[in-house]
Amino acid sequence: MLIRIYPENPNPREMAKALKMLRDGELIIYPTDTVYAIGCDALNVRAVERICALKGVNPQKSNLSIICYDLSNISEYAQVSNAAFKLLKKNLPGPFTFILPTSSRLPKIYKNKKEVGIRVPDNSIARGLVDGLGNPILTMSVHDEDEIIEYSTDPELIHEKYEGRVALVIDGGYGGSEASTVVNCVDDAFEVVRQGKGELLF
Repeated sequence: MLIRIYPENPNPREMAKALKMLRDGELIIYPTDTVYAIGCDALNVRAVERICALKGVNPQKSNLSIICYDLSNISEYAQVSNAAFKLLKKNLPGPFTFILPTSSRLPKIYKNKKEVGIRVPDNSIARGLVDGLGNPILTMSVHDEDEIIEYSTDPELIHEKYEGRVALVIDGGYGGSEASTVVNCVDDAFEVVRQGKGELLF
């Protein structure tokens, strides 16, 4: 299914369709402030396993990332030092993934790496889904097979590619082609491990 939602004014009825699918453990594709992403309820372990299988990711060996609604939401799922909190406050919402130690609230599938990527994108659809669900959303970028074009930007083409593999694609307009900047905040020697969209403010 492909539905159109306008980021400036998300339609509650269309958002409700997406939220029902997330609650039912389905996989959906949605826009962020960087690239389109595939996601599910981050606390639904079976759904998380399905995304990992679809993307060819081993959750035992890979860092998983989740979208939270805001700073207070982050502290439920990750351990945030005072220094990290200040850094996050300066940069969120925004196109950043902050790697932090996991908290006890996350299911065991996240704990093998003892770290989790945290995103609070500057996108009302992505944050509205988290807010409506009441849980964070596991997020993985939608990649393109084309080696020149790294990320898929056209939601209709994404729908063609993933139809039958995900329950829903949200068309929130053309997506970006630059991924988030990834910052390791596991200890207070903050390190940019991937420079993507956005300039980090220290």
